[in-house]
Amino acid sequence: MTSQNLKQLLLSISKWIIICALIGILSGSASAFFLVSLEWVTQFRIAHDWIIWLLPIGGLLVGLSYYYFGESVVKGNNLLLEEYENPQKTIPFKMAPLVLLGTLLTHLFGGSAGREGTAVQMGGAIADQFTKFFKLDNSERKILIILGISAGFASVFGTPLAGAIFALEVLYFSKINFKSILLSFLVAYAAYFTVEFWEIKHTHYSIPVIPELNFSNLFYTIIIGLLSGFAALLFARSTHFWSSLFSKNVKYPPLRPVIGGVILAIAIAGLGFTKFSGLGVPVIVDSFSNPNEWYDFLLKILFTGFTLGAGFKGGEVTPLFFVGATLGSALSTIIPMPIALLAGVGFVAVFSGATHTPIACTIMGMELFGIQPGIFIAIGCTIAYFSSGSVGIYKSQIVKGAKYKLYQRFKKEELEHL
Repeated sequence: MTSQNLKQLLLSISKWIIICALIGILSGSASAFFLVSLEWVTQFRIAHDWIIWLLPIGGLLVGLSYYYFGESVVKGNNLLLEEYENPQKTIPFKMAPLVLLGTLLTHLFGGSAGREGTAVQMGGAIADQFTKFFKLDNSERKILIILGISAGFASVFGTPLAGAIFALEVLYFSKINFKSILLSFLVAYAAYFTVEFWEIKHTHYSIPVIPELNFSNLFYTIIIGLLSGFAALLFARSTHFWSSLFSKNVKYPPLRPVIGGVILAIAIAGLGFTKFSGLGVPVIVDSFSNPNEWYDFLLKILFTGFTLGAGFKGGEVTPLFFVGATLGSALSTIIPMPIALLAGVGFVAVFSGATHTPIACTIMGMELFGIQPGIFIAIGCTIAYFSSGSVGIYKSQIVKGAKYKLYQRFKKEELEHL
């Protein structure tokens, strides 16, 4: 290697270390602010539960903000996936404040949504601004999108390993180069430690009893994996169904969350379904020790699909955690395995099926619950991945790999037509 080549290599390494540090710090700080704000609006809603009746007003504010200012970023996470697959133009920075405001309004007034989409979109929007600053080409811009997704996910959930792998896996591994892998891990930890610096606490879960992996427990784990896959399929189809229904029947976009808000307010406040509003973290935590009703996971699918389909903002992942944890918890009444283990496996398995990311979800399970239940988590996530159908929560995601090949072989038709 000549001295000139060595100099260029060192400059390139320095450049990407600086980029990762900047994205990690900025995205991590944005997630920290978001998490603090989200906790505040959640506690305010709980203390003033009458505010749910104002959900249509919140929906109008969200709808108008995107109609007049956010048409170019309304696709959310799908825009990130599309720009990675076919780079066109830099993602507008306004995606970050718009999704932040929209998500906080959704949660303040009691809509059923998550938080991952918000953090990922903020991370992606922040990261892509460095395209012009560092004069990056399209191939390097793809790396920025990976870094934004990784930083957002790792910082909002406190799972840097899962965040790094999720960013790579959701974009399909075969198109990822070695440099992207290293940088994804670097930025994930930078974002994670930034949130730690701001002293933001993440929810902790525990699986105190881990049984041996014998034939019967293996069989039961496969069952929970299959059911988690079906729940993931139902969740994705539900969200897309409501979105399509509102788009076809309500031509003026700002009216969609208004109409949806009226229906949600009546159902949540009027009929007493408040446990399904917001993130539902208390219900998730409780599911690790107390069996849920068998229909809780179905109602969360309905409320979240309707909320997001109507045009409210937020993520899907925490509701997926809710669906999986309550499903596993309910199954503890008929499956002779520890309730916390069943809830934990369901927690990540439904997520795996809905996003086609079994590796990231397995790693996330071990980051959240410890390495001891790792084999059960891996089995559940893998089975859910294969049994969740072809349509995930992200319409623009390219589904390839083992799942694609399996479906091609046994279904005898293109995966996207299933």
